[in-house]
Amino acid sequence: MQNIFENKTFQSEDWSERKLSSFEFSNCNFSNCDFTQADLSDAKLVDCIFERCNLSNVKVANCIFNNVKFRECKIVGVIFSSLNRFLLSWGFNGSVINLCNFGNLDIKKTKFTQCSIGESDFFDCDLSEADFSNSDLQLTRFQNVDLRKANFVGAINYSIDPMINKIAKAKFSSAEVVSLLKAFDIFIE
Repeated sequence: MQNIFENKTFQSEDWSERKLSSFEFSNCNFSNCDFTQADLSDAKLVDCIFERCNLSNVKVANCIFNNVKFRECKIVGVIFSSLNRFLLSWGFNGSVINLCNFGNLDIKKTKFTQCSIGESDFFDCDLSEADFSNSDLQLTRFQNVDLRKANFVGAINYSIDPMINKIAKAKFSSAEVVSLLKAFDIFIE
């Protein structure tokens, strides 16, 4: 069976718990689809858009994401650090991203705009020039991350230790910039 899909639109389809390993999707749109616990290991997604989809606990080992957009999606418990890093490019807008692992990825210039990113891990990453504008980063951890020239304008609830992360020329809103001092255990009145 050929598992190659090009120029397709998938509306309100249930892909949950399906094994989609080695499937290829090119220039496809997914709207209101459920991918809960689907296995996308070794799949290839190029020029695809996910809108209002549930991608909770999706397996993405060695999956290729090239120019993939996630809009208003729910993404929970995904270990993105296991992705195929070749040609990785993606963006997130208005999405809920919780309990995800973005370790060891080169994802510079990635957009995470107007997202709620909770209890997720960014470690040993290159996020230079990334855009977190207007996002809520409650309990999200940044460790040994290159955030130079990243945009945090309008972002809230971030906790970034400038001693273990590179933040030169990053942009922050004045109301929230005080959170950069949390690592120093000082009080500001």
